[in-house]
Amino acid sequence: MTETRTHTGRHTPRPGAAPLPRMIAAQAALETRMLLRHGEQLLLTVVIPTLLLVLFSAVDIVSAAGDTRAERVDFLAPGVLALAVLSTAFTGQAIATGYERRYGVLKRLATSPLPRWGLMCGKTGAVLVTLLLQTALLTGIALALGWSPRGNALGAALLMLLGTAACSGLGLLMAGTLRAEATLAAANLVFVLLLFFGGVIIPLDDFPDELRAVLEALPVSALSGGLRDILRDGAGLPWADAATLAAWSAAGLAAAGHFFRWE
Repeated sequence: MTETRTHTGRHTPRPGAAPLPRMIAAQAALETRMLLRHGEQLLLTVVIPTLLLVLFSAVDIVSAAGDTRAERVDFLAPGVLALAVLSTAFTGQAIATGYERRYGVLKRLATSPLPRWGLMCGKTGAVLVTLLLQTALLTGIALALGWSPRGNALGAALLMLLGTAACSGLGLLMAGTLRAEATLAAANLVFVLLLFFGGVIIPLDDFPDELRAVLEALPVSALSGGLRDILRDGAGLPWADAATLAAWSAAGLAAAGHFFRWE
C-alpha cells in the first residue's frame, strides 16, 4: 500500500483586507480614472478653463486686465488656475458624489473593508491628481501665450491646497445633503456665478464697493486674488487670503463631516 503525503504549499491563503494605504491608493486611482473618462467632467475641468484663457487673452474684452496680450495673460492665468480648483474640487466632485449617493454606490462602498474616511481620502487623492494635471496643462498653455509668472511657487501651491480643501468641503457638503438633481443644478449655477463674480476674469475692482466687500470673502475670490498677488505682482504669501481660505476649509470640511448622509 502506497503512503500518500500531503505537502503544504508555499502560498498559503491569507484571507483579509489589504493594508489601508493600499486600499486608499486603489480607491484614488479608480476615482481618478472615472473622473478623467467622464465627458462632462472634462468639459468643466479642462475645456472651459482652457477656452477662457485663450479667448480672453487674445481679445481685449476686460480692459482692466491690460492692453497687451502679455498683460492680459498675467492677469488671467492665476484666475484660471483658481477656476480649475473650483471646477474639480467643488463642481465636479459635488455632482459625481451626489449621483453616487443617489444610486447607492456610497452605501455599498461603506460596507467594504475601506472605512468611510478612507473613501473620502481616496476621493481627495483623485481631486489632487486631477488638479495637478490641470495645473500642468494650463500653465503650459499660459507660458505659450506669453505668461511670465513671478513670486514664490510654494506660496502659490499652498494657496491652491487651501482652496482645494475649501471647495472640496463645500462640494461634499452639497452632495451629502441635497438630492442629486438639486446638486447638479446648484453646483453648475455656483460655478457660472463665481466665474463672473469671483475675480476669475473680471477684476473685483469693477464692482461697487458694497458688493466687492462681499465677493472678496468668497473662497474663489480669495484664491484668485492671492494667486494674482504672488504670480503677477511677485508679492509674498497673502496672509489675509490664506486666512480666508483656511476658515472656509475648516468650516466646509467640518460641516460636510457632520451633515453628510451616505444614503
